[in-house]
Amino acid sequence: MRDGAIEGGTAGLTSFRRYTWWTVPGMTVGVLGVFVGAWVLDGDVPLGARAPVAAALVVEVWACVVLLSRRLALMPMPDTHPDGSPLRRLIAAVGAGVVLAAIPLALRNYGLWPVAPALVVAVVATYLPAHRRRPLIASAVVLAPLPGGAVSLLAGDGELAYAALFPAGLVAFTAWVTLGPLWAWDTARRLDEARRLEAEVAVREERLRFAGDLHDIQGHHLQVIALKSELAARLVELDPGRAAAELKEIRRLAADALSDTRAVVQGYRRTSLGDEIGNATRVLAAAGIDARMTLDPTAVATAGLTDSARHLLGLVMREATTNVLRHSRAGRADVDFRVVDGHARLRIGNDGTEDHPSHPTGLDGTGLRTLAERLGAAGGELTWGRDGDRFLVVAALPAKPTPSPRSPKPPDPPDPADGAAR
Repeated sequence: MRDGAIEGGTAGLTSFRRYTWWTVPGMTVGVLGVFVGAWVLDGDVPLGARAPVAAALVVEVWACVVLLSRRLALMPMPDTHPDGSPLRRLIAAVGAGVVLAAIPLALRNYGLWPVAPALVVAVVATYLPAHRRRPLIASAVVLAPLPGGAVSLLAGDGELAYAALFPAGLVAFTAWVTLGPLWAWDTARRLDEARRLEAEVAVREERLRFAGDLHDIQGHHLQVIALKSELAARLVELDPGRAAAELKEIRRLAADALSDTRAVVQGYRRTSLGDEIGNATRVLAAAGIDARMTLDPTAVATAGLTDSARHLLGLVMREATTNVLRHSRAGRADVDFRVVDGHARLRIGNDGTEDHPSHPTGLDGTGLRTLAERLGAAGGELTWGRDGDRFLVVAALPAKPTPSPRSPKPPDPPDPADGAAR
């Protein structure tokens, strides 16, 4: 497992980002489409006013869609300002919005003139951190009634309340519709980042555990070897026989240290199927992957497997979990363990369909191909590959049924003939 094991985000986050990308610009185009449709169908609009509005509409749609798409693509983190703000597009959006507002306002169309300015305010707000969006929206809501209210008041058309209140409500509504999906996207990004950090913490904790085990073994053995080496050096001239005995003891300690070190590297000290299933559940959940375990709570303990078989299945579980995190964009993983026809069967599947490596991935030789050889030598088998839209790893090892405890057999009744003989 490596840092950043879930680089690129989970499948769920990728789908949600795609949904947000299409939803937010799509709503912008939809609102402007309603605006131009109402404008074109309005018989009171002079023909000379329709051409500049149509041209301004094209510029407005282009600017808003590009701005929103750029915001979704370039925002490095939630509530931060993206690098290289597209100033020219912002100016184009504002300018087109002014045209789309001025002409209907001059014609006293109080329902249409605030649509474009409301969209511009919402789009500009997406480029601001959260603490600056609220003042912008609040200021726009307060100022929105002024143009229409002033025109209505000067014209004396009796529509002052509508001309003043509708723009304020439209600005607030448009900001909510536009910023709502972006707020949800920012929240999803924060959750994904938290999962990334949690997964990295889990990896570092495992490294610290391994380092602690290695330190305990090496530190103890090396300290004793150093002391006995010093003692043997002093005894060479004083007591050669005892010095030779100490040297033999040093050799034994060095062999023990080497054996224990190999055991730690290959996971012999702690690797077991039950432990690895528990570790996989925690690590996959930390990576944002829906891990579903299908197994009898007592199946792992009562499958009749030897310690060596449990160790091999534990290594398969670890390798399959590592491959899911390293080489796929899985959103769901399934683990199934059961005893079928005298064989313990471990099945790990995920919905990430990228090719998984079969060669060893580390010094411990726990790649799928190496594990397949080791399971074959133990009378089992290991297979892996795609099954439709899923990637499956299936391991099987012979299992002996664990005998259930039986009540002691009652003693045979005494033979009457024996009593008569007595």
